[in-house]
Amino acid sequence: MGKKATKKMKASKGAVATLPKKKCCEDTPKCRRCPLRMLKEGTLPEGYTVHRRRLVTTAELERTRKKSKKKLAA
Repeated sequence: MGKKATKKMKASKGAVATLPKKKCCEDTPKCRRCPLRMLKEGTLPEGYTVHRRRLVTTAELERTRKKSKKKLAA
């Protein structure tokens, strides 16, 4: 699948949205699946966010924040 094939898939109505990578590769020209680029453009799927250049679910992020608050309180 070259670049031409992916462009055709995006243009069709029944195409599946491209999923972001799990981790940003930190290249200067951002790739199409970069989670940072997708977050900036607003194309990141619902329920996902980026934390420290890694793709995480919003529920996962909330769990880690609650744990850190408990550690600070103790």
